[in-house]
Amino acid sequence: MFYGTLEGYLKAVDSKTGKELFRFKTPSGIIGNVMTYGHKGKQYVAVLSGVGGWAGIGLAAGLTDPNAGLGAVGGYAALNNYTALGGSLTVFTLPTN
Repeated sequence: MFYGTLEGYLKAVDSKTGKELFRFKTPSGIIGNVMTYGHKGKQYVAVLSGVGGWAGIGLAAGLTDPNAGLGAVGGYAALNNYTALGGSLTVFTLPTN
């Protein structure tokens, strides 16, 4: 299974044990879902990174009042310590067995 984190990590874990199998740091936080697709016999995994929406309002607008953005600035005050605004698509080819 694949998932992304606000810190910008794309992670793969074993679906039965939860053991982390793979980790890759993308340029920005991951809010959306990871997708997979096949093309010409190869399997790909893709994820869009880029903090936005409610979590990124303070970072994007440079807000400092903790109550701004309906409380998002206070709720995500440390976000700029571990991620950046972005908008990058990262795609991997999975190895064939």
